[in-house]
Amino acid sequence: MQTPAALPDRANPFAPATLGPITLRNRFMKAATFEGMAPGGLVSDGLVAFHRTMAEGGVALTTLAYCAVSEDGQGAPNEIVVREAALPGLQRLTEAVHRAGAAAAIQLGHAGPVSAGTGRQGLAPSRVFAPQALRFTKAVAGAELARITRDFADAARLAVRAGFDLLELHFGHGYLVSAFLSPRLNRRKDTFGGSLENRARLARDVAKAVRDAVGGHAAVTAKLNMADGVPGGLWVDESVEVARLLEGDGALDALQLTGGSSFQNPMYLFRGEAPIEDMARAFPAPLRFGFKLTASRFLRTYPFEEAFFLPYARQFRAALRMPLILLGGINRIETVRHALDEGFAFVAMGRALLREPDLVERWRRGEEREALCIHCNRCMPTIYRGTHCVLVEPSRRPGLSTHGGGSKDG
Repeated sequence: MQTPAALPDRANPFAPATLGPITLRNRFMKAATFEGMAPGGLVSDGLVAFHRTMAEGGVALTTLAYCAVSEDGQGAPNEIVVREAALPGLQRLTEAVHRAGAAAAIQLGHAGPVSAGTGRQGLAPSRVFAPQALRFTKAVAGAELARITRDFADAARLAVRAGFDLLELHFGHGYLVSAFLSPRLNRRKDTFGGSLENRARLARDVAKAVRDAVGGHAAVTAKLNMADGVPGGLWVDESVEVARLLEGDGALDALQLTGGSSFQNPMYLFRGEAPIEDMARAFPAPLRFGFKLTASRFLRTYPFEEAFFLPYARQFRAALRMPLILLGGINRIETVRHALDEGFAFVAMGRALLREPDLVERWRRGEEREALCIHCNRCMPTIYRGTHCVLVEPSRRPGLSTHGGGSKDG
């Protein structure tokens, strides 16, 4: 067995690496996984403990999941809106992560049509039906787009004040920027619709505005859909061209490659079994039967394969020079090494670290066994009471044994 120290740096997942203006202690990132630990939309003790545990487990960087840049951009009740009132808690979180030796990232986004599920109108490129809310979304006006772009920049400045090392812009999963990229959801006739260049305009404007706002004080990345996983949606061929445009603009330090849609097809991102029974139990009793009847249309089942996004991601690696972050069901250290050999700069892991927060540290010490995560996806419904792996004893779940962990209603 080859020890980490004997590997060349490119294939050594535990060698330090630079990303824009920051240096990370290794090539592992804790991907953003919605924590459900922000009661009242503010950082809780449990949320701090959750990310401290991830940092102590050996990752180079842990990502605070989806934070809205404005109130109309919330994708769930009690979700953090990046504003002055949230600053003290965000500072506590970054300080805890830094003390544990890792860097802190924050995911910034506007939920767009997904926010219809919170009772809001839901902003989208065009008026479309939101099945989760049984209502139509509102077509966002040009003036609102300019305001939302400023909101991204303002949120980025506050995040830097809070001590975050990396800002991850959410350009995927059917949220607002992703919806603009989608031919299915974007039917506009103005300069933000029609051609691919027009549909990519919002993504480019947001990336440039954030870079101008923070300069070199933080790394800036984007989470970009390679494919929406729905007929007529964004597909790899167009997404590669969007990535080329973003690379040419020079505003981003890396792209994290993803897919699927929280608005139309969430299981395309997760793969594996759809936890319909577990999710139904999270609904009030009168709604459970109806949810079970309709859920199979929205929560489709896809066979799980390790590194399931890698075939798509290779097409981006061949087309781009900028650093790329590989995401999608990574369970083995050998898979990480192969990804680095192929030219990916970092790997991002989510569910495996919910099951085993110290997995990276154990791999660093020379253990070679596969992660214990079985990708049952039963962690998905736990966002209603604090995201966790249901196979882990309650006392060992990061953040949830800490007073103030809180819950989330979305």
